Amino acid sequence: MREFDYRRAYDVAGAVALLDADPDTRFLGGGTNLVDLMKTGVERPARLIDIRELPLDRIEVTAGGGLRIGATVTNGDLAAHPEVRRRYPALAQAVLAGASGQLRNMATVGGNLLQRTRCGYFTDVSQPCNKRVPGSGCPAVAGEHRNHAILGASDHCVAVHPSDMAVALTAFDAVVHYETADGPGELPLADFYLPVGDTPHRETALPAGALITGVTLPPAPVAAGSRYRKVRERASYAFAIGSLAAALDIRDGIVRDARLAFGAVASRPWRATAAERVLTGAPTGPETYAAAADAELAAARPLPRNGYKVDLIRNLTVTVLTELAEEAAR
Repeated sequence: MREFDYRRAYDVAGAVALLDADPDTRFLGGGTNLVDLMKTGVERPARLIDIRELPLDRIEVTAGGGLRIGATVTNGDLAAHPEVRRRYPALAQAVLAGASGQLRNMATVGGNLLQRTRCGYFTDVSQPCNKRVPGSGCPAVAGEHRNHAILGASDHCVAVHPSDMAVALTAFDAVVHYETADGPGELPLADFYLPVGDTPHRETALPAGALITGVTLPPAPVAAGSRYRKVRERASYAFAIGSLAAALDIRDGIVRDARLAFGAVASRPWRATAAERVLTGAPTGPETYAAAADAELAAARPLPRNGYKVDLIRNLTVTVLTELAEEAAR
């Protein structure tokens, strides 16, 4: 591991100023991803700025019934918060599905949004990787890609985003707030992650020198009955091979509102807008749910060894939406 300087910040302006003074710097929250990458040589910052003491650790109900979540709120506190569980249960379920209790008690909301892919070629510095070394190639295209992307990928990168939390936030139109030396700003989560294209090393639209300060979830009554379902290769604390955050508002057997986002299928959480359009105004039932999944998955371009994800996501969508409809009918 490269030797590094360590500083602790106590206010947002001071943290941003420290980063602005030296671009070869990283913010340190829980460190559950960054420190691992430093150990393997993927990340080699000259300085770490510890932001755990910043006053960004609160969860507050906003006007109208949304939530404001501070960037240093731990994943454990997020999943346990009564208003999160009541208003956005899929978010609490996603966080609980994401890691062990020890990791949840360290990892932060801001860090979770910025975690890097777990692609084996990315984490192995002896291998080429366009995300780590632009222009070096993507060996996963012809190599090991069983758990890689089927949507939105390119010849330059087929890795998937690892976050469970971000999938649920994407389904409910979350907005990311940040601070720079020039002042505050915000980005809808839908625009936060960049399409992979030919620049997979550019992962987010955050301005240079930005510090994430929080996430806002707008009021969404449909989210109160939401669900997150994760499929993984083992039952305990594995990354998803496919996941779904979903919510339905059903009245008189007709879907009035639908929110869906897929995880582990693309370089970013995948909002299933085509599926939502099919669902909205349609009668409930497995045929409708299958048609919605098929509409979204029509854009899928699986690789030779990950085509199973198309059927997995289709079946997962039908199963979860059926469960939500049955629950609403009780």
